[in-house]
Amino acid sequence: MLYHSLTDARITRDFAQAVVEGLAPDKGLYFPERIPSLPESLWLSDEDMEPWELGAAMMAPLAEGTLTHDALVDILRDVLNFPLELHEIKDNVYALELFHGPTHAFKDVGARFLSRVLRSVSDQRLTILVATSGDTGSAVAQGFLNVPNIDVVILYPKGRISHIQEQQLTTAGANIQALEVEGAFDDCQAMVKAAFLDADLQAQRPLTSANSINIARWMPQSIYYAWATHLLGQPVQFSVPSGNVGNLAAGVLAAQMGMPHAGFVAATNDNRGLAAFLNGEAFEARPSVATLSNAMDVGDPSNRPRLEALYGGDLAALRKEVQGASLDDEGTRKVMKEVADQTGYVMCPHTAVGYAGLMAHRKNDAPGVVLATAHPAKFGEVVESATGRSPELPSHLADCLSKTKKATVIPATYAALKDHLLR
Repeated sequence: MLYHSLTDARITRDFAQAVVEGLAPDKGLYFPERIPSLPESLWLSDEDMEPWELGAAMMAPLAEGTLTHDALVDILRDVLNFPLELHEIKDNVYALELFHGPTHAFKDVGARFLSRVLRSVSDQRLTILVATSGDTGSAVAQGFLNVPNIDVVILYPKGRISHIQEQQLTTAGANIQALEVEGAFDDCQAMVKAAFLDADLQAQRPLTSANSINIARWMPQSIYYAWATHLLGQPVQFSVPSGNVGNLAAGVLAAQMGMPHAGFVAATNDNRGLAAFLNGEAFEARPSVATLSNAMDVGDPSNRPRLEALYGGDLAALRKEVQGASLDDEGTRKVMKEVADQTGYVMCPHTAVGYAGLMAHRKNDAPGVVLATAHPAKFGEVVESATGRSPELPSHLADCLSKTKKATVIPATYAALKDHLLR
């Protein structure tokens, strides 16, 4: 399988090359030359199946020429050594709990897959450079902790992530470095993209990405949707808490590969540019604003070009299948309280945004699934304030709170980042 840049189709790479580079030389996102088509029997099989078996069947054609089906089974069995649990909130409405991994966030799957793929396809000394609006940083830190020949540098916006999220990514130590940027997530993301385009820097310190711009971070997230469809045995309407849009684009990738479905909802917070775009407006990059659901505080989603490419640039088709919704902080608190009071289910603010989006566009003839992206304890103060309930802190999270934060504060400029990387 070859991958081409979405901004210059003449730039092509095989799977391994695209993973190692992360971003194309022209700053474009890598995208598969074709979308494999898999039979309906795979998605709706009534046979017993493990998620890594389903995932390997999906990833094998996408990694063709680099990784065999058996190699992918081995990788994914290791990656998915925790459950992807489907919890019924109320009649025919479910939360797909993606937070039972080591950092208690959905990004554990993509980060762990990427780290294991990199070990399989490259022995080059690399620096993973990643921007995070919350959960990516900690997932990457744990996914790459003590991986040979890999250094990790994580940029995060000062004062804009939760205390637990900050502790997770600043206390890992070993080969993990944290940079506390005096700016917003969009600044962090712009600095990382600039670094990838700096030939002088790359010559001295080769870089790759662990954000969802990397195909090996982006594509394995499609397994979530296939697994929920397999468990329910019928097409599902999915609502996806959306920031950089990688998770949503992965769901659409599964659909384009043949997965039966009943549509998607892209649920955003007060950073509502994507929702406005899906509701018919021209897309406009906007400065991000801080919200309770901080991992979704993105004003210019990196994966939007992939989302459009999955529909061949047909915006009418995209808007017919993917509906947009947005919810402010007041509405988020209200949803968290109402769901907890009425059903006893406690959710994080990101999941609450997704739940509200699902309810706003609910199709009653299909199961509805909201992707529950983070454990509520990662946002314990917000959850307790909104619901009056204090979620129990998993041991992994409790452990990191007792450690000493280690981070370097830098201004939100590319010059500051480059200077740090070349020290």
